Amino acid sequence: MTIHQYNQQVKMHADDLYRFVLKNIRNQQDAEDIVQQSYKILWMKKEEVDLEKIKSYLFTVGYHKLVDALRKKKKTHLVESIPEKFGGSSETKNHDVKKAVNEALEKLPDLQKQLVLLKDYEGYSYEEIGSITKLSENQVKVYLFRARLQLKTSLIGLENHI
Repeated sequence: MTIHQYNQQVKMHADDLYRFVLKNIRNQQDAEDIVQQSYKILWMKKEEVDLEKIKSYLFTVGYHKLVDALRKKKKTHLVESIPEKFGGSSETKNHDVKKAVNEALEKLPDLQKQLVLLKDYEGYSYEEIGSITKLSENQVKVYLFRARLQLKTSLIGLENHI
């Protein structure tokens, strides 16, 4: 991989990887660090990585760095709360729906949340998700089914309270 090809890959995939990591870790600085580490590893392995599989490779590395960061956070019991910044001063129905979905996502176990984000937000196939997470395709389907069922239950319960 040349420097030009590497820079192209950064332009093409950095935002998607950042969005995926940020949705999971909820900390802007940590998300930026994980994306940076992922691209650093890509650069170090540039000769070994197939150019057609770079996005999958980046998400695999990012996923593993994310899991490491979440484990470290749980072990040290650091709780950082960064308020979400939303555009505009008035809350709209669209904002309420986004907020409700994000809250429901936060209630999911980490693995299920990551699977939902990879499948429904990033558009990966079951096979690609299995490759990224080291799960079988059937495990991915089962965990996704359970996650979606829990999301549905959370959102229906929220709808009944409104």
